[in-house]
Amino acid sequence: MNNTQPGSRSGPPVVDGRSARWDAHRGERRRSLIKESRRAIHLLGADASMDDIAAAAGTSKSVFYRYFGDKAGLQHAVGEVVIAQMQQKILEAAKSATSPRQGLLNMVSAYLEMAETSPSVYAFVTQFSVADATSGQGVVQVRGALGTFFEEITAMIAEPMRGHFRDTEPVLSEYWPTAAIGLVRTAGELWLNTPPAPGKPDHVTMAEQLTKWLFLGISPDLDRRRTGPPHTTTEQVRQPMRQPNPHAER
Repeated sequence: MNNTQPGSRSGPPVVDGRSARWDAHRGERRRSLIKESRRAIHLLGADASMDDIAAAAGTSKSVFYRYFGDKAGLQHAVGEVVIAQMQQKILEAAKSATSPRQGLLNMVSAYLEMAETSPSVYAFVTQFSVADATSGQGVVQVRGALGTFFEEITAMIAEPMRGHFRDTEPVLSEYWPTAAIGLVRTAGELWLNTPPAPGKPDHVTMAEQLTKWLFLGISPDLDRRRTGPPHTTTEQVRQPMRQPNPHAER
């Protein structure tokens, strides 16, 4: 029996061609604005205003507000693109490793290299704009994009390290990846903001140092700087050498 009501239609819904074309146009325009914004921020710095970014992109500030809402929205949009690219680079670096330590070194090196490629863009997507302090909404957005990035990177480095901790400290293995990310990000951003100088390491050397700290701590470096003989205790170092007493009874 045919239960189709008179005037009803069967089959897939009809797609409005004009609406689909407009959505595609808006998506392409948004991607273009994000690309132009990255170029402008790279040249002008992380503190570039919306007016400066719009002028560099050859359009008006109102266009940016139409597509992104405010500066925090632009930060979020640029951050999603930058973070996705960094994450892909770090994932590829991890896959080429043959050991947990090599994997960590590759990931830290890739992270530092990507951040160093454009420090201004990195700073732009990891800082909060002044407008965030009044609304609070932008803070949530930017933290969300960046927070997800570091959460996923934490999970990426946790997997190869589980085997490293399995036989020694299985419980503490859940804490180590989060601590590692904190060290890498804090030290990495300090390194990134340090002006060029003869003693400043490149990203490869910095990555090697951070990886060594994470695997070995700082004690190996301190051991090499000790002036006392091997296996000398602290108490032995403090005590002066006793001189023989010529008046002592023999």
